[in-house]
Amino acid sequence: MTSTDPLVALARNTIDLYVRSHTVPAQSELPEELPPQAGCFVSIHTLSSGELRGCIGTIAPTASSLAAEVIRNAVAAATEDPRFPAIGVAELDDLEVSVDVLFAPEPATQNELDPKTYGVIVTQDWRRGLLLPDLEGVESSTEQLRIACLKAGIDPTSRYEIERFRVVRHV
Repeated sequence: MTSTDPLVALARNTIDLYVRSHTVPAQSELPEELPPQAGCFVSIHTLSSGELRGCIGTIAPTASSLAAEVIRNAVAAATEDPRFPAIGVAELDDLEVSVDVLFAPEPATQNELDPKTYGVIVTQDWRRGLLLPDLEGVESSTEQLRIACLKAGIDPTSRYEIERFRVVRHV
């Protein structure tokens, strides 16, 4: 099934093309209502089980356009997520793709977090962990912070900086 959302269609097309031929699509024009540049995450789940299969992204823009950011992160989510082997051609028909476009993070306290509304970034020295909002099984800010800290190698009981951010999820 082809998505009508332009970001999801671009990410899906990129994954298919890269897995099949190790090439990426030409950068496409996106609708004007989308930001010209933004950090974004590309998440890949299996349709059959709903399990995560890859997720890579950027907190702030690193590419010349949002389209370039989506293309780069789609390839990375499909082939470079260290938690999973690279996606193979046989898996392509069993994948669901979403794209989260991030708003700029802002400093926050734990009391200002809402795991359904805000993603979280934790920072301690050079270590940094991020958790997207509205993830299945993450019901409290305490759990959200614990997971983000573990991803960064930060002791959740130690002192660290907290930032929150909103996303627009494209499915």
